[in-house]
Amino acid sequence: MSIRKWSPILAGVAAVSLALTGCAAGNGDADDPNKTNIRYGKAQGPYTVLFEDAIIPIMEEDGYTFEMTDFSDLIQNNHGLNDKEIDVNVEQHTAYAESFNEANDANIAVLNPIPTVPAGLFSAHFDSLDQIEEGMTVAVPNDAANTSRAYALLQKAGWITLDPTADIATVTAADVVENPMNLDLQELVNTTVAAALDDFDFAVITGSIVYNAGIDPSTALLQEDILDHLVLHVAVHEDNVDAQWAQDIEAAYKSDEFKAYMDANNDGLWWIPEELQ
Repeated sequence: MSIRKWSPILAGVAAVSLALTGCAAGNGDADDPNKTNIRYGKAQGPYTVLFEDAIIPIMEEDGYTFEMTDFSDLIQNNHGLNDKEIDVNVEQHTAYAESFNEANDANIAVLNPIPTVPAGLFSAHFDSLDQIEEGMTVAVPNDAANTSRAYALLQKAGWITLDPTADIATVTAADVVENPMNLDLQELVNTTVAAALDDFDFAVITGSIVYNAGIDPSTALLQEDILDHLVLHVAVHEDNVDAQWAQDIEAAYKSDEFKAYMDANNDGLWWIPEELQ
């Protein structure tokens, strides 16, 4: 990623900071590569919960302390990260980070991949993909990063065919070249798809929304094959990629302690990258 400058005022964020442990004097400096007090941003979803339950305890054993800022959404979370109001967040894949950087001339960088919840094809009315019929309605998320994965999943289901010359990472409705059952594909704001599930015959729901909505992931009729750009990552400001604390977060995700935690606590929600297995 190229180094870019971005410095608007972060406004309208109702953020509350909680010190999980003490804040060591002098260790909160955003530009101190050796600091031991880490400020992390929280957005609604399973990834920060996993960070809090599994990664923080591992790092506390090495003397790190943590402060949490609760943001209203990932956009504000990323603004805080870019402004160095926080040091790290764990709620985004590379496609989202790249889109955010481009839209905001920002400097977010991703580190190692982390366990990820796949998007799935769900229905409140049917229990098999074979029950699809002519003209049925299918909801898909409308943001660029998740729309493409939704159409890829519908192709995996055998319901549509995408242009084979198109980049699967960026496909849109315009790349649907065959829709033999004339399915009514309706794009909704990602966060609203789960709430609208009853209004559609089928819907593609992304992992964090599945978690937030309390949907049992085992009820997915089909799960996506997670493409590389959709795997969740640790995210930091570009200036901090080589900081010792950032490297130690990476190491915690790759540790035997974390592997043991996932072995004991993964009920099928999580897809785990090969390098963490």
